[in-house]
Amino acid sequence: MPIRPYQPSDLAALYAINQASTPGVGHEDDADGLGRLIDMGTCLVAADDEDTPLGFINLIAPGTDAYPSDNLRWIEDWMAREEKSAHYVDRIAIAAGARGQRLGEALYRAAFEAAKPRACLTCEVNTDPDNPGSHRFHQRLGFQKIGERRYRPDYAVAFYARLL
Repeated sequence: MPIRPYQPSDLAALYAINQASTPGVGHEDDADGLGRLIDMGTCLVAADDEDTPLGFINLIAPGTDAYPSDNLRWIEDWMAREEKSAHYVDRIAIAAGARGQRLGEALYRAAFEAAKPRACLTCEVNTDPDNPGSHRFHQRLGFQKIGERRYRPDYAVAFYARLL
């Protein structure tokens, strides 16, 4: 499956993939909201042979103040403490019918290249509600846990980083 840069014509398909992937990824009220996040970052798309999007990963550079994320602010604080440079994975989502084909791994491999020359790629994974499959997936790709944060009684995350 080819991995390519996002094209504006992908937005409707990516929005549908995103919404079908919640709560594992952030919910967006409409496609324009997802489009604004994509426009702030670097979005890579996995497509089939007919160029139909099957999944995507969106990276945000720290210091993107317009990106409304307490998770990114936590990563920025970690970067300052650890004297690291990093990109942050805003979200990765795969269409239900395309799961099990290693698209997530392929998207991350492309993201590792796109995130260079920064030292790390960072992300968060829910711990409440827990997402054990995502923890295993990220650990298998070489991500190490760098911290945790509870935001509310029913919502907490673990933060991960992978050296590039």
